[in-house]
Parts: sequence; C-alpha cells; structure tokens
Amino acid sequence: MPRLPIALALLLAVLAGCGGSSSSSSSKPANPNAQEVSPAGDIPDNQAFVAYSPPGADYSVKVPEGWARSTAGGAVTFTDKLNAIRMEEGVVKGGFSAAAAKRSQLPVLAKQVKGFQPGNVSLVRRSSGPAVRITYLATSPPDAVTGKTRTNAVERYLFAHNGKQVVLTLSGPKGADNVDPWKLVTDSLRWSR
Repeated sequence: MPRLPIALALLLAVLAGCGGSSSSSSSKPANPNAQEVSPAGDIPDNQAFVAYSPPGADYSVKVPEGWARSTAGGAVTFTDKLNAIRMEEGVVKGGFSAAAAKRSQLPVLAKQVKGFQPGNVSLVRRSSGPAVRITYLATSPPDAVTGKTRTNAVERYLFAHNGKQVVLTLSGPKGADNVDPWKLVTDSLRWSR
C-alpha cells in the first residue's frame, strides 16, 4: 500500500476533526419550535388592535384589544402589565413644530414627570400627516405588589388638525422592543372632522 505524503495525511486528519463531534462545549442548534423569550414589556407580535374613539372626540386610534381602559382629567389611558397608551385632545398652542415643542413641552415634562431624562424631539410622518415626536425616559409608577419602580421609555406624539391637537403618549419598560406596535398605534390616528 503506497504511503500518503505527510501534508495530505495532516489535511485529512484536520478535516476529520472538523466534522466529528466533540465533548467540549459546543453549541446546540437553534430549535425553530422553541418559544420566543421576550424582554419584559414586549407587546406580543400576535396582539390584536381595535379602533377606539373617546366620547365626543374628533379622532380615533387603534389600541391593543383587551387592555384596561381608565379615564382621568380628560385623558383616556389603556394599560396592560407594563405598557400604557394615553390619549388626550386639546387645542394647538404656540405653533406646531419640533422647535415649538422643545420650548413648550420639555420644560413642562421636566417639572411633571418623575425621573425625566430628555431624549429627542423631531418631526415624523404618520398616515394622518406630520407629528412631533418627543422621546424621553421616566420613572414608572410603583408596582402595586412590590412597590418597585423601573425606567420607562416614553414616546409622546403631538398631532394637529384644524386648530385641534391630539397627544398620544406611549410608554413601556426601557429595553422592550415595541417599535412596531407603537408605529401601528401612531399610524392609525384618524380625524373624523
């Protein structure tokens, strides 16, 4: 039997080692049927949304079906576990632009919101037209059972139409991936007049 050159023998040994199993810490292949583990506050991908219009309001917005609704001080809030959607209608004051919102909204939020840490103020496009988007961090209300608080990521949208304004404030735990649900909600705003 002819002898293989040493280089060829080494190559075959290396290739054989690559394809074999090892008792060292090798990673297991991903299970496509495994249940997805989401960070706290992630709204599920299969969440259903329904249109809601506050009594006497000139607008409607899609909100997650099954979330608890409460009303206080002219605002309607929908909550579920760690997330909230708050909506209120008013009149446009002091102009409608990102610069006007920085001047008028940020000082008020800094005084009223516990743990306020400003983010960005920008003009964004939504289905109903332009909106001013204000992002910031805030301290959540204490948990009813544990009394603990967390840091919430907040997106506040100002929409204007015929001298009226709708403010949508969306909040959830910092780090939760709610980009798609929050876009769905803010894209769903429709004016009735």
